Amino acid sequence: MIKVKLINKSDNPSPEFATEGSAGVDLRAAIEKSIVLKPLERAMVPTGLFIELPVGTEAQIRPRSGLAAKSGITVLNSPGTIDSDYRGEIKVIMVNLSNDEFEIKKGDRICQMVVHKYERFEWDSVEELNESGRGSGGFGHTGI
Repeated sequence: MIKVKLINKSDNPSPEFATEGSAGVDLRAAIEKSIVLKPLERAMVPTGLFIELPVGTEAQIRPRSGLAAKSGITVLNSPGTIDSDYRGEIKVIMVNLSNDEFEIKKGDRICQMVVHKYERFEWDSVEELNESGRGSGGFGHTGI
């Protein structure tokens, strides 16, 4: 269970899963005036959403695939992480990667939010690491 607080509930419905199989919920722009993003311009878009996550979980902010594919609009710092102890408003860093201006209007679905469990870990400082089949092979070393 995730506690949620919304600003302007009448204009800003609670995030919902679009389908039975949806992994995340769509977040909406909670703005009074439209935001016009010029090519390569970015803006912090408020959602009017505040959440209280259980300890051991994080919320990830991700682009909406249709918005990215059709309009070139995506989320910077993706996936963005919202920690369980954050209580401020969720704002989304949107960027226009297209050649055309794009208007974000009040109530537009601008991103997805997915909640995940995570594990805390401790570091074990060693002099050597175990060998693996991959070794130190990096970007593209296995081919296209």
